[in-house]
Amino acid sequence: MSERVVAAVALGSNLGEREQLMKRAQSLLEKLEGVVLLRRSAWHETAPVGGPAGQGAYLNGAALLETTLAPADLLEALQGIEARLGRDREAEGPNGARPMDLDLLWHGDASLATAALTLPHPRLEERLFVLEPLAEIAPDHVLPGCGRTVVERIEELRSAASEA
Repeated sequence: MSERVVAAVALGSNLGEREQLMKRAQSLLEKLEGVVLLRRSAWHETAPVGGPAGQGAYLNGAALLETTLAPADLLEALQGIEARLGRDREAEGPNGARPMDLDLLWHGDASLATAALTLPHPRLEERLFVLEPLAEIAPDHVLPGCGRTVVERIEELRSAASEA
């Protein structure tokens, strides 16, 4: 019997019918074998961060999953959902517009760095567009890099931005 762990996934879309794509991604997450969707945030509209100029606004969200899938297997499943919803990683370029982006943020207490996957996600603690939806579903989750909860880290980033 495989161990069940809680994983977090960020969802984002800035091409096409964003809300429909986000709902479809959620539905496909719910249908993954070895995955139970525990909670999901509301959708948040945000400006794109980095990447080519002229991109449209993103719709972002987050989901907590309970899974028996290993991190690499869950990543493969997430990338399969992205492809099914029209993402073409080779054509989009770095940080380009995309119909669907699913990032594995954490997988239990796993800490790993491979060519395909780094856990926890390396930019998780710096991105308000990821942390704000996470605050709705995992406000007290302690982020390993800074040692702060999701809510505390949001306050820290907002304070730093207002002082800049």
